This record gives sequence, structure tokens and C-alpha cells, in this order.
Amino acid sequence: MEKLEKKQGSIIAILAMIFLFAMIAFVTNLCSPMAVILKNNFSVSESLAQVGNYGNFGAYLLMGIPAGLLIQKFGYKTTALAALVVGIVGLLVQWLSGSVGWSSGTIGFVVYLIGAFVSGLCMCMLNAVVNPMLNLLGGGGNRGNQLVQIGGVFNSAAAVCVYILMGSLIGDAATAKVSDAQPALFIALAIFIFAFVVIFFTKIQEPQQAAKAKEAKDEHSCYSFRHFKLGMLAIAVYGAVEVCPPTYIFSYLTAAKDATNPGLGMDAGYCGTLGAVYFIFMLIGRFVGGMIGGKVSAKSMISTVSIAAIILTAAGMLLPETMMVKCPGIDYTHLTLVWGEIPVGIFAFLLVGLCASVMWGGIFNLATEGLGKYTAAASGAFMMMVAGFAVMIFIQAKVIDFTHNYISSFIVVLLSAVYILYYALLGSKNVNKDIPVE
Repeated sequence: MEKLEKKQGSIIAILAMIFLFAMIAFVTNLCSPMAVILKNNFSVSESLAQVGNYGNFGAYLLMGIPAGLLIQKFGYKTTALAALVVGIVGLLVQWLSGSVGWSSGTIGFVVYLIGAFVSGLCMCMLNAVVNPMLNLLGGGGNRGNQLVQIGGVFNSAAAVCVYILMGSLIGDAATAKVSDAQPALFIALAIFIFAFVVIFFTKIQEPQQAAKAKEAKDEHSCYSFRHFKLGMLAIAVYGAVEVCPPTYIFSYLTAAKDATNPGLGMDAGYCGTLGAVYFIFMLIGRFVGGMIGGKVSAKSMISTVSIAAIILTAAGMLLPETMMVKCPGIDYTHLTLVWGEIPVGIFAFLLVGLCASVMWGGIFNLATEGLGKYTAAASGAFMMMVAGFAVMIFIQAKVIDFTHNYISSFIVVLLSAVYILYYALLGSKNVNKDIPVE
């Protein structure tokens, strides 16, 4: 009987973590479509328009280690609940940026940045909870990787919903305002409140490894492991592979043809659907990853998708923009499926979503494999490096502002995929097995 109750508790805990995984994607991916609004609403450059992503991901730098410490002291459930409260505050601040007469001034811009930063603190705390919990609940190894990939399926599904929703709300990018995005913020707020109630009344048994981490006091730490430190860098540059393609595909397709950084001047609603296509590919990849994760090692997964990402990104950069391919979208006026034309290179960039799909969970598992009692602290430190997402977004934005060419800026994505391949093949090997982890 006791064994059955323990199993049921584990299932509930897994479902709760998967639910949080979806929430992370919904709130995080609001930032990229919002950049299109900010660029036009406040008449700023591409690099400055991404301020929401900087605030959201930059918060990880501040909150990464504290998140790990909170888990060690208070446990996963309490940390998750605290994160949700922080998230509610962040969303309310973002909503204020489009209200009370601030929607077109500097104050509104700054308020939005503050809201994105506070939301980022929440995302960091939730990521620090979700990833090790799923890994530990799965027993680590291939099974742990499988659970993380399954959680990623729901993460991608939420991202799909965000891009479709924001595309429909933005409509004409040239006239879009922050207030247009308020329905999405209210949906996110409702999700956070619902999640708080669910997690509060869900009994979550703290993993044994996490409990041991509370008592760990010795000369070593997670930073004593070479493969973990290299994994931290891998997750930082991974941001270019996951976030940059949908962000700058959306910006490129919606930017006016005669703008400083010229684009194709396409309807934002249709382009939002294309952004969703990227995350649909991620969803498919994570679904497949979840199905085979118990049989295929994280190393093999990451090596394969890194090579594919390199090939697809290079193809997207080299294929002529005049070569077109039909891609489905949504006519929100008549709520019908339409087939628009986009450069085939853009479709190649969209396919990178298949490659990015399993990278996060795979890199996390490779980086924390064999850390034992240092896992909780490692998770917090690992989350800190998500600040690298903001850095990669900024670097690509600066390349765009310098070259006035969205396509050539994808060299940032290409080089990032090359490093991830190196990490999977060589950098992920644990050369510090002499350090006791029990």
C-alpha cells in the first residue's frame, strides 16, 4: 500500500512539474513578439527592441544561484510557490506598461523592462525546480532525460499557443501598441494563479538526492566538475539555437521592406503562425525525444541534432531569398487556413526547431550527470547561465544593426551549434570521478 501511495505521489509530482514546464514557455515566449510591438511603439532599434528578452533572460544571472540555495533550504515545492508569486507581480508590472498613459513614453518602456525582469526571476526559479525534479524523479540517466524531454513537449505546445495568440493580437506591426498584448498577459496571469493553487494542494515528495544536498558541507562543489562548467557555457550559447531563430524570423518577415533593417513587410498574424510552426517542430522533436529518450543517450541525441542544426542554418543563410516555398498560416479575419510564400531559407531556419527541441534537456542531463548531492546547487548555477540567452539575442541584434541584414546574422546560431557539438562529443565527459558525490 505504501509503495502504491509513493508511486502515485511521484506521478502527481511529475505532472505538476510538466505543468510548470509549459508555463515557463508561455511567459518566456511573450518577449519575442513583444519586441515587434516595442520596435514600432517606441521607435527603437532592433537591439533595443529586444529589451524584454534581455530583462527576462538577464534575470537568470541574478537569480540562478539564489534559486539553487532556495531549493536546498526550503525544498522544491516552496521554491515553486514563491516563484509563482514573483511571476504574478512581474506580469502585473508588464500590464501597467501599456496602461495609465505610459504606452508611448519612456516611462512605459522602462516599466515594461522591469516587468520582464521580474518575470525572468520567476522563470529562473521555476526552471531550477522543474529540470532537476524531472531528472531525479526519473532516476537520472536515460530515464531522467526521457522525462525532461516529455516535459519539453508541453513546453513547446505552450510556445506554439503564444506565437499564434500574439500574431493575432498584433495584426499590423506598424501600428501595434503594448496595450494590444494585454489579453495575452491576462491569460498568463490566470495560468500563474491556477498553477499556484494546483501546486499548493499537490503533495510533492522531495527527492532523496535533494535532501542530501542540504547537508552537503565539504571542499568541493558543482564547480569542481569540468563537464559541468563546460555545460554551463553550452546552455548559454544554446540560447542562440532556441530563441534567436523564431525571434528574428518574426522580426525579418514583419519588418518593412524600406526599413533600416529591411524585411519582407508581411502580416504579423500570418508570421505569428510561422513562429508557431517553429515551436511545432520543437514539439515534434521533443515528442520523439521523449519516446526514445529511454533508449538513446543524451550524448548521441545532442551530437545528432547539433550536426543537423549546423547544416540547416548554413542552408538558410546560403539559399537565395528568391527561392520560395508555401507555408500554412491563419487568416484571423475569416479564421481560415491560408498558404503564403516564404523564402525556402526561412523554412530551413524553422526546421532548426527540430534540432533545438532536445538540446536543453540533453545538455542539462550531460552537465549534471554524476553530480549526486551537488545537483540542486548545480541546477541553480546552471539556470544562471540562461542569462546567456539575452547575450546571444543581443549579439545577433547588433549583427543585424551593423550589417542591416537579418539573414547574415544567423552566423551567431551556426557558431553556437558548432560549440554544442563539441560539448556533446568531448566536453561532456566527466573527468572528475574521484570527487565523492554521496
